[in-house]
Amino acid sequence: MIPNHYVQQGDANHTATRRSYLNEQDPETRQWIEEDARYFLHQALSTPVMNVLSKAEGAYIYDMQGKKYLDLHGNGVHNIGFSNPVVTEAVKQQLENQLAFTPRRYTNRPAVQFAKKLTEMAPPGLSRVLFCPGGSEAVEMAVLLAKQVTGKWKTISFWDNYHGTTYQAATIGGTEHFMVGQGPMVPGAFHVEFPNYYRNPWGLKDKEAIDEQYLRQIEVIVERHPDIACIMGTTITSTPVVPTAYYWQRVKDICERHGALLIFDEIVCGLGRSGKLFACEHYLTPDVVVLGKSLGGGLLPFAGILTHEKYNTLQHRSIGHFTHEKSPLCSAAGLATLEYIENHEVVANAAQLGNYLKERLLELQEEFPIIGNVEGQGLHLALDLITGPVTKGRAFEEAEKILYECMKRGLSFKLIDGNVITLRPALIITRDEVDFIADTLRAAFQTLN
Repeated sequence: MIPNHYVQQGDANHTATRRSYLNEQDPETRQWIEEDARYFLHQALSTPVMNVLSKAEGAYIYDMQGKKYLDLHGNGVHNIGFSNPVVTEAVKQQLENQLAFTPRRYTNRPAVQFAKKLTEMAPPGLSRVLFCPGGSEAVEMAVLLAKQVTGKWKTISFWDNYHGTTYQAATIGGTEHFMVGQGPMVPGAFHVEFPNYYRNPWGLKDKEAIDEQYLRQIEVIVERHPDIACIMGTTITSTPVVPTAYYWQRVKDICERHGALLIFDEIVCGLGRSGKLFACEHYLTPDVVVLGKSLGGGLLPFAGILTHEKYNTLQHRSIGHFTHEKSPLCSAAGLATLEYIENHEVVANAAQLGNYLKERLLELQEEFPIIGNVEGQGLHLALDLITGPVTKGRAFEEAEKILYECMKRGLSFKLIDGNVITLRPALIITRDEVDFIADTLRAAFQTLN
């Protein structure tokens, strides 16, 4: 159980450690933090804030005093780095072309070119797209597509697989933080546990045996509910947990047997982060893939879905209908993002340096028993901090101390579940920067002794 002052999707902003960190900021920074808190509605994950930024460039963010932090969070938008000059130039050019918006019933060249490029780079078969402003809306479109195509209305998804905060996305995400106090959520939404090999409740070691226990939860539901429209999950979770290929193949088999669609949410784990352009390339091609965050190149909010030609059957309905669904400005940013990924071998860099960083993290695990588990794929990694190897209690206070110690040393990251250090740098980082990550973490862990 996570204490009330810790939240599942990020580090808490009202603890004593946070207050101590804020008190160490200079007067000008504190003034802007106080101004922010005065005008914005307060939220557990965003306001009050922890610092004030003056610039975000490449793999780094900068505060008002010019101190830079290698950012391992970036809200998932920084796969090709902040303020990427190629994307910036593409957006500037589109503005100069005096075509920043296209009304409905019209299209534009950037939107068509972006759609074409995305389908060309996608796994074979994913040849149809639909775009929207953000990830929550993209999740909505994916589920609506499944319901319309199958003629069914119920869903299966996973507890604590965050998919957004719009009503259906929050329902499917199954995260307590975004559901409590909302009254009845979208009906027909069933939830099961996502595989967790380190923290499985049966104490099993064999991954296939663990998979079978989790798969049984899905089987129990589909046997009793023939009107399941889709199973939706995050290909590799944000924690992250990396499922086995066996697990996702079995889920796909269940979908095919029962006439349901399989939807993968790759808003965080996609676009190269896992060491493949699409995380599903580690497994199989689902019926729908959801993308977002880095799709807009870190400059503009943009998201969308990819699906198969056989599901292009809804000419009599509209499952998106968003004002900016064919935004030429966002499309220009998206096209430049894909071309940058392709031309600069970003995915290969994520795979190679991800393997190297994981090796460095495993060395830290050998040195510091508080690191119970090292998990991840590509540059999508995490450390699970524990109070003991048998109980695997979550080391909340220690994780928070590590967070702020690293901030002081120029390294920024996010905590999930109160004790999991998530490491998601820009995919353009260098080997020296990977060493900086590992060395900084090591120095921070040494302060716990």
